[in-house]
Amino acid sequence: MTQAISTKVLTAHVPLPLADKVDQMAERLERSRGWIMKQALSAWLSQEEERERLTREALADVEAGHVIDHQSVQAWADSLGTDEPLPVPR
Repeated sequence: MTQAISTKVLTAHVPLPLADKVDQMAERLERSRGWIMKQALSAWLSQEEERERLTREALADVEAGHVIDHQSVQAWADSLGTDEPLPVPR
C-alpha cells in the first residue's frame, strides 16, 4: 500500500523564456510541468546542500590548520606552463 505524501503549492513568477523551456521539456519527456519543476527544485536543493557541506568541511580544515600557504600554491601555479611543473602542494 502506497502512503500519500502531503504537498504544498508554491508559486513563483518566472520569465516567459524559462517557462517556455519548462513546457518544452515537459512535452518532450511526456511529463507534467509540475513534475519538471519538482525535479529541478530537488536537484537545486541537493546541489546547495552539498555546497554547504563542502564549505563546512573546508572551514573545519582551516580551523584544524590543514591549509596550504599562498606562496606554495602560487609557485605551483606559475610552474604549470613550464617544462618542469612542480608537484601539487600538500
